[in-house]
Amino acid sequence: MDSSIVPKLVIPTPPAMAKAMEDGMYAKATKPIGELFWLALTGGAYIALGFIFFVTTQQGVGPTSGLPIGVTKLIGGLVFSTGLMLVVMSGSDLFTGTTMSLMPTLSKRLSWGMMARHWAVSYIGNLVGALIVVAIIALAKTPLSNGGAWGMVVVNTTQAKLSLSFVQAIALGVMANLAVCLAVWMAFAGRSATDKMLGIAGPIAFFVATGFEHSVANMFMLPMGWVITHVFGAEFWGSDAVQAAGVTQADFSSVTISNIVLHNLLPVTIGNIIGGALFVGGYFWVAYRRKALAEERAAAQAAAAPAEKADGVDRTDGGSHSAR
Repeated sequence: MDSSIVPKLVIPTPPAMAKAMEDGMYAKATKPIGELFWLALTGGAYIALGFIFFVTTQQGVGPTSGLPIGVTKLIGGLVFSTGLMLVVMSGSDLFTGTTMSLMPTLSKRLSWGMMARHWAVSYIGNLVGALIVVAIIALAKTPLSNGGAWGMVVVNTTQAKLSLSFVQAIALGVMANLAVCLAVWMAFAGRSATDKMLGIAGPIAFFVATGFEHSVANMFMLPMGWVITHVFGAEFWGSDAVQAAGVTQADFSSVTISNIVLHNLLPVTIGNIIGGALFVGGYFWVAYRRKALAEERAAAQAAAAPAEKADGVDRTDGGSHSAR
């Protein structure tokens, strides 16, 4: 059998995984801007699809639902992982994952400017992709489904996210992207689609069920909450679920564009960068790549020494002397 078509069933060692991740991040970061942006659109859109699935499973959750809150959150986390599965399997670009492009930057393969370009294009593309899904869901009037129960999940979640303190939002962002980047890391180790999906499901269910904060997911959820609060009007606020909850539009006055940006997206993004770039990318670069690079440089210098002597140059003492 042709060895080129034999599946690679052996999972890479941790050092090999670190090298593969660095190479993958380098390949993504050096794509043309247009291609980066195009793939980032689906990165934001697919995470939005995962959040839509999450919201759908959380309708009717409460004391009378018959299920413990932890179980319903676990279900929500598992279905949300569909979004990252779609991102990974399609090769889309997700800002929170791109924070690991710190790895090729630390290896001096990528400049700091190129890394910043990658982050910026990915972030903007994710935002645009998420907002496109918000517009489609609004036009579909999905928030009115089940007597407004779907929309109630969104506005309640939005309000809860906007009630976080700045420091709390950063900390929750750190934990979310620690989980997301570890999920991406495990997906890289997978040798089949099933491996990759199982590797993603656990860490993502963990972060969603626990209530950590993900900037790209919030690019969908928070604007969706704003649209429901300020655009849908009486059609939503007079719905059965809203009336049963005994709330009015005035109870959600905190749902403003400025609060979305300054009280959630900004601190959560900072936390996501810390969690992904430092706690995963930077951590494993120090653990595996720093030593490997030093060994590679030493090997290259050792290989170059005989060639230099053959040319009549001796540099062993740090100087340059003609051989006699």
